[in-house]
Amino acid sequence: MLKEKIYIASDHAGFDLKQKICTYLKEKNISFEDLGTNNAQSCDYPDFAHLLASKIDSNCFGILICGTGIGISIAANRHKNIRCALCHEGLSAKLSRQHNDANVLALGGRLIGLEMAINIVENFIQTPFDGDRHLRRIQKIEVN
Repeated sequence: MLKEKIYIASDHAGFDLKQKICTYLKEKNISFEDLGTNNAQSCDYPDFAHLLASKIDSNCFGILICGTGIGISIAANRHKNIRCALCHEGLSAKLSRQHNDANVLALGGRLIGLEMAINIVENFIQTPFDGDRHLRRIQKIEVN
């Protein structure tokens, strides 16, 4: 893994998939911290996106899960220095790291199964940023 730790969070619609991904991370001895939610009762995805985004630095990745992954990724991307990529398969996860230096992965708990989610997570956490011309483009993302 390229980073020291993974933070993971979800709303109620992503809770089941989050629990399964946490089990996978534990089995692989990957350091992670579960930021909630802690049950499937209705809650607000922005709360968990903001909490996770506040923890992200250059030594960690984040994984966010809601029903579609859309709302939680939009909320996370409101934060400076967060590049949250919503991925539905492994190639987009790999390219989000190689070309965009994404530091947070968003998943749709109602849209993908566990096997695909694991493939996406593996591609995301194992793929380095290519740098070079992509760095120039990433630097143009931030607006004042």
